[in-house]
Amino acid sequence: MTNVTLSSSDQPPLQAVAYCQRVTQEHSKTFYLGSRFFPLRQRQAVWAVYAACRDGDDIADDTGTGDAVTEAQLNDWWQRVQAAFAGRGGPHPVDTALAWAARTYPIPLSAFAELHEGLRMDLRCHVYRDMDDLTLYCRRVAGVIGFMIAPVSGYNGGEQTLHHALMLGQAMQLTNILRDVGEDLERGRVYLPQSLLDRHGVSRADLERGEVTPEYCALVTELSTLARRWYAEGRVGIPMLHGSARLAVAAAARAYEGILDDLERSGYDNFRRRAHVSGPRKLLMLPRAWWELCAATPLGPRA
Repeated sequence: MTNVTLSSSDQPPLQAVAYCQRVTQEHSKTFYLGSRFFPLRQRQAVWAVYAACRDGDDIADDTGTGDAVTEAQLNDWWQRVQAAFAGRGGPHPVDTALAWAARTYPIPLSAFAELHEGLRMDLRCHVYRDMDDLTLYCRRVAGVIGFMIAPVSGYNGGEQTLHHALMLGQAMQLTNILRDVGEDLERGRVYLPQSLLDRHGVSRADLERGEVTPEYCALVTELSTLARRWYAEGRVGIPMLHGSARLAVAAAARAYEGILDDLERSGYDNFRRRAHVSGPRKLLMLPRAWWELCAATPLGPRA
């Protein structure tokens, strides 16, 4: 069992946390929906973690600056994260909020170190040769988020629960990749592994023409099926989380997997449209998430 001992005297920096809340709400409505089910103090820490990760991701996605400039910015971000974990929150509100979250909950700095390596893969335009390459990337930039959130919620089950959290994060990242193929191409990035492209007879030129061929549909279907397997494996660990964190994570996972449903309904056209789940549809998913938790937890989803 992993329990968290909190210091009642260490109050969250409200202005910094409010900034992180706005960042979360603006950049990920799905993640924000899930975060609303955490108790207030945990919710504030989750926003701080998300905003810190988002800062790094935004740097890696900035294609308007030179490589050396962007690399320096990412290194600066990593220095800021390390300073926050050392208790030296900087002038930026994200740094202040993360420093509070890191001293309030046992969030591992090693998870941010892996995230840093994943973001460097983006900066260096890593070529994804096979599924091992892609899986490593999904782990680094999203799977490790589970390692950050689980300590905030508290959990039973030790390393096995963390493994399930990792799989859930990887599933969400693979969903992002399948949703954003067209947008990533505009940045000059292709995350679809070359081995899969070759096996399905899809070329880089086909991707750049935005051709939704039967071969391309088969490729996306294969990756979508893998993402759903990862979701299923990840959900096994949700009942091991404490309290309302279970519903928070279950709601976010269900909404994210809904993106795959929308992608399938669109005929796998991820070149000209962005698959999404509307706000009302996300709310309609909540009862299903709740009942799945009840079925998975003998006494229901309680602390």
